[in-house]
Amino acid sequence: MAAISKKLFGICFLLLLTVVLRAQSGSQQWTAEKANRWYAAQPWLVGANFLPSTAINQLEMWQEASFDTATIARELGWAAGLGMNVMRVYLHDLAWKADPAGFKNRMDRFLQIASSKKIRPLFVFFDDCWNPDATIGTQPAPRPGIHNSGWVRSPAMGVHNDSTQWGYLKEYVTDVLTRFANDSRILMWDLYNEPGNSGYNLSSLPLLEKIFSWAWAVRPSQPLTCGTWYDNKAFNDFQLGHSDVITFHNYNDAASLEKEIADKKKLGRPLICTEYMARTRGSRFQTHLPIFKKYKVGAINWGLVAGKSNTIYQWDTPIPDGSEPAVWFHDIFRKDGTPYDKAETEFIRTVTGR
Repeated sequence: MAAISKKLFGICFLLLLTVVLRAQSGSQQWTAEKANRWYAAQPWLVGANFLPSTAINQLEMWQEASFDTATIARELGWAAGLGMNVMRVYLHDLAWKADPAGFKNRMDRFLQIASSKKIRPLFVFFDDCWNPDATIGTQPAPRPGIHNSGWVRSPAMGVHNDSTQWGYLKEYVTDVLTRFANDSRILMWDLYNEPGNSGYNLSSLPLLEKIFSWAWAVRPSQPLTCGTWYDNKAFNDFQLGHSDVITFHNYNDAASLEKEIADKKKLGRPLICTEYMARTRGSRFQTHLPIFKKYKVGAINWGLVAGKSNTIYQWDTPIPDGSEPAVWFHDIFRKDGTPYDKAETEFIRTVTGR
């Protein structure tokens, strides 16, 4: 009887130990305490959403034939010269699907280049913005004067709307996270950009829930996030309740930014703004960077170098002849490395201490 009891005790102990180890492995959201310890060890995070000027979209950036390491290295060097230490970089499921090993190798090469500039990327998996369909191969030329004329959603609308096709999305997310789960060159993972955009609304919530479950099954050492971007309680509650670090988008004026920071500080987690800076909307470096620095909120503006993405043009105000707008909407540098506004780049260097 004693031997049986000892055996049962041993089995129960092993089961309990398994449960504890699984919990400790981080199969769920980080505690606020863990997130704040992580953030306390980081410098003030300042950077940009990065797409090389020679790429019109994520596919052109990541496919082997158009993976432009020379431009990537040159333009990340300009960012480093401003004192930037983080870049938010979009991936694409089709680039992985076409060539999983090559895609991961190109990610590794990108990380080598970024690390040499002392920049750590925040990689983005899914995205509900802009053109609904995407195909592997040569990407379209930019449409003159139209903001993000060639940007593509990830996954494409047909996959987004058909959950029977999500099996390969799970493989994609799992494969990439597993490969880079303990890579100290990566700052964070942004699982889904602006879920519900492009009229998807709540139809994107199931995929958002799935990608968090897939990421938690791997539970990389880097924090996971999904940024809030519009007033939708179902999305915001899920995103804020599942992200290790709180991220958000704010393209409005300084008063709006400071109010949002105050509101989100109440959640007790670190804050990073992963999209801001739209000059014609009153969101500028001179007005916003001091606020971010005051509260030690990470600041990642949209756009680094004006190029094929056409993000110097406003979202809904095309210039059909492709002439340069009087005021750039996004972006900091021209393709030759000269700044759009020298006073602006000097200000960024002053704030970052560069």
